[in-house]
Amino acid sequence: MDPANKPTVLVVDDEPSIVDAVATSLRYEGFEVETATGGRACLLAAHEHEHDLIILDVMLPDLDGFEVTRRLRAEGVEAPILFLTAKDALEDKVAGLSVGGDDYVTKPFALAEIVARTRAILRRAGTEAEEGTLRFADVEMDEAAYEVRRNGEPIRLTATEFNLLRFFLRNPRQVLSKSQILDNVWHYDFGGEANVVETYVSYLRRKLEKHGPPLIHTVRLVGYVLKEPEQP
Repeated sequence: MDPANKPTVLVVDDEPSIVDAVATSLRYEGFEVETATGGRACLLAAHEHEHDLIILDVMLPDLDGFEVTRRLRAEGVEAPILFLTAKDALEDKVAGLSVGGDDYVTKPFALAEIVARTRAILRRAGTEAEEGTLRFADVEMDEAAYEVRRNGEPIRLTATEFNLLRFFLRNPRQVLSKSQILDNVWHYDFGGEANVVETYVSYLRRKLEKHGPPLIHTVRLVGYVLKEPEQP
């Protein structure tokens, strides 16, 4: 996102009243907003224009939000995704995060919450970060180009995974608690559900360890630490 321009948000829901309310609220707060009323329409809109965030209903009549997200990620669309869901069971929330979503809001919701979460996601998408190159062991992150490499091999990360790795790279060899990670990566209390940190650390580890030995280690009952691989 160019900081000189308004952030662009795509709002997708099959209920016109919800689309209208969310779009109106975001426009009032200074966002550019596009809308769609189905999963297939979302896929088309996401490929026609670049968006800084997609607000996506899970229960869509043609393609559900999880399937839409899988297809977007497979097709290289990396815009952060905020799910709107009527399901509040933990397993449903984790399922949404596992397919590449970044956050979720449970219906019914307050429009102020949508705005707050939108701003939080855009902050952690790196739009306000100081750009540079971060290196640790064989990992290199180019913040300006939004690229990560390990052993010279590119690694594709979602916005949340990118910012989680950036927090580790800026604090190497320091034990970071889950609350510290929530505060600095998510920028707000994630409903008290610190398990989201475990979920995203797992995703990040999996991608990094395809190209080398483990770098992110669990410190039992405390948190996580980024440190050099142990020598055999």
